[in-house]
Amino acid sequence: MNRRKFLSLAATTLGAAGMHADAATDAMGVQALESDGSPVDSRPNVLILMSDQHKRSCMGAAGDSVAVTPNLDRLARESIRFTNAYCTNPVCAPSRASMMTGLYTNNLLSRGVLKTSGDSSPYPFKHKTVADQFSRVGYMTALIGKMHFMDAQTHGFNYHLEFNDWCQYLGPRVQLYADELAARNSGAGLPQIESLWQKGGDPWKGHRKLDNRLAPCSVGKVSEMAEEDHFDNFVARESVHFLEHFARENEPFFLVSSFLKPHAPFMPAKRFAEMFHPEQMKLSPTWGKADLKHLPKEVCRRIEDCPGTPELKDAAEARKRVAYYYGNLAQMDDCAGQVLNALSRLGLDRNTIVVYTADHGEMLGDLGLWQKFQFYEGSCGVPLTIKVPGGTPALCDTPLSLVSLAATVADLCRVPLSGPSDGKSFASLVRQPDSRANYGPVFAEYGLGNHNAKYMVRDGDYKYTYWVHDIDELYDLRSDPEEMLNLADRPDHNATVERLRAELFAWHPPAAG
Repeated sequence: MNRRKFLSLAATTLGAAGMHADAATDAMGVQALESDGSPVDSRPNVLILMSDQHKRSCMGAAGDSVAVTPNLDRLARESIRFTNAYCTNPVCAPSRASMMTGLYTNNLLSRGVLKTSGDSSPYPFKHKTVADQFSRVGYMTALIGKMHFMDAQTHGFNYHLEFNDWCQYLGPRVQLYADELAARNSGAGLPQIESLWQKGGDPWKGHRKLDNRLAPCSVGKVSEMAEEDHFDNFVARESVHFLEHFARENEPFFLVSSFLKPHAPFMPAKRFAEMFHPEQMKLSPTWGKADLKHLPKEVCRRIEDCPGTPELKDAAEARKRVAYYYGNLAQMDDCAGQVLNALSRLGLDRNTIVVYTADHGEMLGDLGLWQKFQFYEGSCGVPLTIKVPGGTPALCDTPLSLVSLAATVADLCRVPLSGPSDGKSFASLVRQPDSRANYGPVFAEYGLGNHNAKYMVRDGDYKYTYWVHDIDELYDLRSDPEEMLNLADRPDHNATVERLRAELFAWHPPAAG
């Protein structure tokens, strides 16, 4: 069956199901035509470029004069850029699970998908992902890069290359990467599947060349690996290979190219590390200025102790981390550019929806905090751009959640989604970003079942965080975008706190850890 016959059949099937499906209409509602003027059965391809731990503000297109991100900037200029997008859970695996399934973590838990909200719980085959849904209607689905599934399931991806395949490519050179990590870290790919090491323990223990770091995560340095051997370069190269060898078949494709950087290890290849000099880096204007008397104890602990990298309490070491973070980001951008350039070179950009986002952000010294795990803008906010064939570039400041990304991309491609979903398609905003449509509150959660469990809601200009065992937080993002002033205990904000807490508890009643 060729592509036209398949898509015609698919459109008939969707119509019988009572769903609007016009295979001759692109994502913007523009009808595609053959050279003789007759309608063409055509669904857009999908390319999702994803990074790990990309702070939303660290991009030239977002006004950052330090960031070297020419490829993401170009994509942003051609896209709808959403300036208030959020992850559902500011840590790798649960956030990615939400993107893939369209469910918040608490629903994944209640449906037996995740055992905990941490990074080490795979979800079962019975729960279908967006890749399953696209594959079901004839798309060739591919995942190249990190997804943190934590087991060997491919979850609907017909074509699948992850960390294990990269390690096979490296062969004995993987020793260099093991040395740079200096510890097991599934978030950085060793091991990708933790159960492989559960009985025998860490096979690299005693076989790594250790450095002088004080805790598991290095401040950063120039990588000893050749540039072409980095995971991100592997992802870019294999994504281009996929486009060259599979994207010209009759079936449309759904490709996720998922990079590791700027996530740890903060060790960019030499070319990118040399772009940034630590002594020239500026620390966040809020670094060292947090009002610890009005912050939850866990936040204070992370500011005072810098767990993971205690060296970052020193300003010089903090500047070094900032420099290597930007180096990682520049390298990831270069790799993303390789994929985008191949898409254009092959003429596939004319019928491909291109998404760029990240699983969560990075505090990068804001308030004296580093890494993720927080609901502050640096950590919970994510970059999000969506480019559609025939679309008009624009900015959209409507608050949105990545839990809705699967529903939105499926809507743009006329692909029906089955099964439960917390996501609500915002395809109308992609088509009309100035429509001012309200998609309701944005929710996030972290540490479910643990002592430090917390839940967040953003509604309008206010962001409220409920800690199960600590004080509340309330910030007015319009007047206080740096989140320096916790308003939760101010009497004149009692009504706002009560309203947002009721909203949050109606969404999901927090369970005591």
